[in-house]
Amino acid sequence: MESPPNSGWGSGKHAVELYVRTYTTMLQSSGEIKVDSLVQTHIRMGSVLHPLAGQPQSDMGALLYAARRLPRAIEHCRHVVMGQSPQGFKAVLGADIMEWQPLKAPARRRRWYQDGLTLAVLIASTSDIDDLVPSLVAYQIEWNKLHRALQGVELADESAREAAGASEDDWQRLHEAWGESFDSTLEFVQKEECHIGLRLIGGSHLGYARMAARWWLPIAGAMAELGVLDSPVYFVSSNAHSLVNVLSGTAREFEREILDWVRDNDPELEEERHKLEVGHSRASRQNWLYFAARQIFDLHPDREQLRKRRAELESARGIRHISAKGTGVDSAAQIFKLSSLDASAIDPRVGNVDVERLRSSGACIVNVDYPLGFAAYHILRQVAEHVSWVAGVYVMGKAATLNSDVGDVMIPNVVYNEHSGNTYWLDNAITAADVQPNLVYGSAVDTQRAVAVRGTFLQNRDYLEFYYQGHYTVVEMEAGPYLDACYEIGQPGRYPLNESVNMARINFDLGIVHYASDTP
Repeated sequence: MESPPNSGWGSGKHAVELYVRTYTTMLQSSGEIKVDSLVQTHIRMGSVLHPLAGQPQSDMGALLYAARRLPRAIEHCRHVVMGQSPQGFKAVLGADIMEWQPLKAPARRRRWYQDGLTLAVLIASTSDIDDLVPSLVAYQIEWNKLHRALQGVELADESAREAAGASEDDWQRLHEAWGESFDSTLEFVQKEECHIGLRLIGGSHLGYARMAARWWLPIAGAMAELGVLDSPVYFVSSNAHSLVNVLSGTAREFEREILDWVRDNDPELEEERHKLEVGHSRASRQNWLYFAARQIFDLHPDREQLRKRRAELESARGIRHISAKGTGVDSAAQIFKLSSLDASAIDPRVGNVDVERLRSSGACIVNVDYPLGFAAYHILRQVAEHVSWVAGVYVMGKAATLNSDVGDVMIPNVVYNEHSGNTYWLDNAITAADVQPNLVYGSAVDTQRAVAVRGTFLQNRDYLEFYYQGHYTVVEMEAGPYLDACYEIGQPGRYPLNESVNMARINFDLGIVHYASDTP
C-alpha cells in the first residue's frame, strides 16, 4: 500500500490502534472489566461516527447508531458477556444460555440471551468484538450525557428534547428506536447513570474456526441430501433473498396472489405498480414483484399454506434453505443444485440460458447471508476445506463510499485488508458493463480501490483522509477477509501479512461488488 501522504495519518492510526490494544488486552482478564476504563481512549480515537464523544452535548447520531446494534434490554442490563459457544459459557459461568431469553438487535445479526441484568452474546470472529466494544462504550457515554442533561428537567417531550440538545429529526428517531417504552426509558435515563461491565469468554482463533465448523455441518447435510456434496461449488456471499428471487421464479408463480393482496391492502405499493404498468416509472416490474411477495408470505391470512407451496416449489427446483443455529455464526445459507433449476423460471434479466448445459451441470451454488468482518474468512475457509472444488467466489455487500453517491455500485480491482495488512490486486470477474444495464438509479463504476476496515467505529478523519489520498474510496468489512481465505484456496500456505498479493492468476472465478449504503 502507498506510504502515508501526511503526518496526520500516523496520529490517527495510532489513536485507533491504542484503543484496540487497550480493550483487547483488558478483555484477556479472567473477570469483568468496566466500560468506564475504555471511555478516554474511545474519546481520543476521534471516531467519525462519534464526533462529539468528548463534548458535553449529546451526540444523538452515535447514540442511535449504537442503540440499533444492541438489544433493547441493554437499557436495564449492566453486565455483558461475550463468548464463542454455549459450551464455553456453561464451562465458565455454569449456565446454559440457550435456556435464557433470546433477543435480537435491530441492525446486527447476532445471538443475544438475557438472564436478569446479564446479557450473553455469541460472537463469530474478532470483528464482533471490534463492533460490540465501541458500540457499548458509545452507548454508555451518550446515556450518561443524556442523564446529566435531564437533571431537574420536566420530562415533557419538547423540554426534554431541548435539554438534550437534540434536533426534532433526531428526537423522532429516538422515539422510533425506543418505541412504546420511550417515556419510561427516558425516566430511567434521568434516574440512573449507565455503567456496564464487560467480559470475554474464550476468543481464540481455534474457537472461531470450531464454531464455523459447527455452522457448516447442517449445510453439508443439505448438500448430501441434494447429491452435490462432491460437486464443484460456486460460493456467493450476498443476502438471503437476491439469488432465490432471481433463480427460483417463486414471485411469478405467486403473481396473482401478490397482485390481489397489494390491491386490497397496500395503496402505496399499488400506486407504484400502476406507474410501472403505464410507463411512468423506470423501476423494474420484477423487482416490484420480489418486494411485494414478502407481504403475502409474512402477512397474508393464508401465509402458512402459501409458505408450504413456496417450499415445495423451491425444493422441486433444487433449492434448500439452511438456517443458522446454535453458534455465533448467524449467517443462513442456501444451496442451489444447478441441474434442477427451471430455466424458464429464471429472471429474464439473466439473459439466454443454455437449457441443456444447465441440465447437465454437476455444480451447485452455496449462497451465504453475508457475515460481519473477519467471520467471512472462517466461513469461506470451512467451505473450501470440505468441498471438492471451489469453482468461483463472488462477494456482494454494502459499503461506505468516499466519492460516489448512495445507491451506486462499486467494483474494486484492489482491496487493502486492515486485518492482515495485505493489499490484494485482482482481475475482477464483474465489470461495470455487467451491472449498468440493470441499474435504473445510480451508476456502476469499476477499477475502484476498497479497504476492509476492522470496524465502523474504528475510523477517524485522518484514517479516511489517508485512504482517500491513496485513491481508496470504498470502505467495507468483508472483502479483505474473504481474500485472505481465497489466497489459501489457491496457494500452498496460510495467507501472508503486510504484503502486496497478485490474485489475477488464480484457478477460480473471483468477483467482488459493493453497493453504496452511506457516505461518511
